[in-house]
Amino acid sequence: MNSALSELEKEVVDIFVRIAGVLSLPRSVGELYGILFISPEPMCIDDLMCKLKISKGSTSQGLKILRSFGAVNPVYVAGDRRDFFTAEAELRKIVAGFVNEQIRPHLDNGKARMARIEGLIEAEVPGRKEFIAERIERLQGWQKRAGSLLPFALNFIKPD
Repeated sequence: MNSALSELEKEVVDIFVRIAGVLSLPRSVGELYGILFISPEPMCIDDLMCKLKISKGSTSQGLKILRSFGAVNPVYVAGDRRDFFTAEAELRKIVAGFVNEQIRPHLDNGKARMARIEGLIEAEVPGRKEFIAERIERLQGWQKRAGSLLPFALNFIKPD
């Protein structure tokens, strides 16, 4: 395997590094997905480390993140005991996995937090209490819309 990235590979990797940045994911996540996306053959951790010139820790952590939302798939390679991976190329699966792994837990946690906040409103000074109650109600509306918008948005991403 040629260990240097070709110009094409560099450009594709850069696209996914930028996407990872927008999503507040580590750079290595974008690099790993990018090289797996453009690679016609499955790659093992050693191949990924060599090709991207990143540490084993960054490679392992990046693959763990990508696996958590289904962006990479483990692949069996006959005669080789190492773990090999390919990129999931279906956007709908990746987005659904990302939403379920990264966004939905925050929304679920937000429901419990809102319940605690509602209990704290009573302790507020009467003049501020109405204002705060209105803001909390607005925040609950945002949260409810976000929760119902996610499944709706996923329906717009058609399978390839």
